[in-house]
Amino acid sequence: MKVLVAMSGGVDSSVAAALVREAGHEAVGVTLRLWGGDSDTGCCSVADVDDARRAAQQLDIDHLVFNFSEGFHERVVDPYVRAHAEGRTPNPCIECNRHLKFDRLLARARLLGFDAVATGHHARIERDAHGLPRVARGADAAKDQSYVVHMLAADDLDFVWFPVGHMTKAAVREHATRLGLRTAAKPDSQDVCFISRDGGREAFLGARIPLRRGEVVDASGGRVGTVRALELVTVGQRRGLGVEDGVAAKRYVWEVDARAGRVVVGEEWGLRDAATPIVGLAWTHGVPCDGDRVRVQCSAHGDAHRATLRAVDVAAATAVVAWESPQRRVAPGQSVVCYDPSGRCVLGAGTAEAVAQGDRTETRQ
Repeated sequence: MKVLVAMSGGVDSSVAAALVREAGHEAVGVTLRLWGGDSDTGCCSVADVDDARRAAQQLDIDHLVFNFSEGFHERVVDPYVRAHAEGRTPNPCIECNRHLKFDRLLARARLLGFDAVATGHHARIERDAHGLPRVARGADAAKDQSYVVHMLAADDLDFVWFPVGHMTKAAVREHATRLGLRTAAKPDSQDVCFISRDGGREAFLGARIPLRRGEVVDASGGRVGTVRALELVTVGQRRGLGVEDGVAAKRYVWEVDARAGRVVVGEEWGLRDAATPIVGLAWTHGVPCDGDRVRVQCSAHGDAHRATLRAVDVAAATAVVAWESPQRRVAPGQSVVCYDPSGRCVLGAGTAEAVAQGDRTETRQ
């Protein structure tokens, strides 16, 4: 079998390539050139491309570079900027996976005659009673990445391979060390690749959109301060809110109203919600019904909490997640991934919308 292995320059993808080769398949490494600007973080720096190339050399496999930078701007960077301008909290790494690291890469691999694409994600592919594949959690719960590959449907999963999904991170590093790979001790990438450490989000966004001052108000509408850049504020934020002296309790962001130029803040108890509306729902494994019980995860490293699906509208691709117990508010724009009741296998996902007033927990707990 001829397998195209996505190599980001990290230890996971390096070992994934090694495992493909050890299984007797023909492995060809590929690194995606995505961000053409300055990068000192994430998986797009010059050093990462070099690490991927050298790891491929150590494994004695061919290494390719695909330039997807145009699609990266269109599908990841521009929506990221637009979301901040609208007061939403984007999830660029998921959009990169959706449109480039899987959709476009899989199409290119098929065009070039490859039999499969392998990546270094910590996720697994399991089959249900009918033999249909679905995304399942990786063996290492602390490193599980099923949340960020949730968009893969059955047709894609028949073409995708996660070689390290059954391994712990420690085992991956041990395997890399045995092979003498230069990536064996390389730290995991944590940051958005196109945001440099020097300027951060403020410099990146400020070069692309006007950053506006915003009024900070409490739940009753009373002014308590100002923020320098409304576009940098997200739901749940506590620091940098410009709350004036004399406000005794700590304040957290409850809501960002970009249209009104206003940030609503309050005490932490006010961030607990009874339900979360989701839009843009895509079900990768089955179609749900009202009342279906699920586990729901709202961040890459968060827990999956018990919930029930309500107001499911398949045609409109919307639903409401009714939490078994009130949960911390999900910032509008974040991915909301539904798992089966065991929390093991992905069913589908959508994007969080602003919480309706009636779904907010209004009493202290």
